[in-house]
Amino acid sequence: MMFGRKKKNAADEATEPDTTTTAESADAPSTTEDTTRTRGPRDLSEVSDTDSLVNLGSILLRPSPGTELRLEVDQKTNAVTAVQIADEDAAVQLQAFAAPRSAGIWGDIRDEIAEMITGNGGTVEQAKGPFGTELRTRLAQPGPQGRTVFAPAIFAGAEGPRWFVRAVYSGSAAVDDDVRARFDEILSTVVVARGEDPRAPREMLPLQMPEAPQEQTAADEDVDEQTDDLKPFERGPEITEVR
Repeated sequence: MMFGRKKKNAADEATEPDTTTTAESADAPSTTEDTTRTRGPRDLSEVSDTDSLVNLGSILLRPSPGTELRLEVDQKTNAVTAVQIADEDAAVQLQAFAAPRSAGIWGDIRDEIAEMITGNGGTVEQAKGPFGTELRTRLAQPGPQGRTVFAPAIFAGAEGPRWFVRAVYSGSAAVDDDVRARFDEILSTVVVARGEDPRAPREMLPLQMPEAPQEQTAADEDVDEQTDDLKPFERGPEITEVR
């Protein structure tokens, strides 16, 4: 999965791998909006101990008590396409993507998301959130008797060395600040393991079935495979489903 771009198509992007080395990345200037990350997500190079985190490949995190870790899985390939942390009323979907070494991409992606949502009849408000500029939206959906209904969702982004994390809050996490704060704490525990493989900007970083943290027993794990809980975007991005 790759985000859509206004200026170049997917074929163009596939020919533009990011071959930045770790040393080059460290020396490169940052042009992202938030030049100092005072909280997570963090890069794997910034963390000395990950034993307490659930390892999902490119994303490592610590779910909070009372939540479930769910994986969205492509039914055709069995590949994990997104991570979701949820309780009975709220959820946050997480995905990590490759990014250029010297420039942030959340600003461009944010504009594309806003354009897509408004083009489909939804509404978008740009606001300052815990992780920087975010979009507070209402996604238009077909309702009963041919009426249009609106589902609230918040799109947040966090950028690090050659990576970008997109978080989509839904349910009560999109409308209740106290509920949202619980899921923000989970996002702040995220550690991104980008790896050194060359990747095209916006290419999704690979996810995998979880490896339990060393301090957690198998009996404590609660992992559900999900294929259709929250898929706000496939290629483009395109809104396909929000529940």
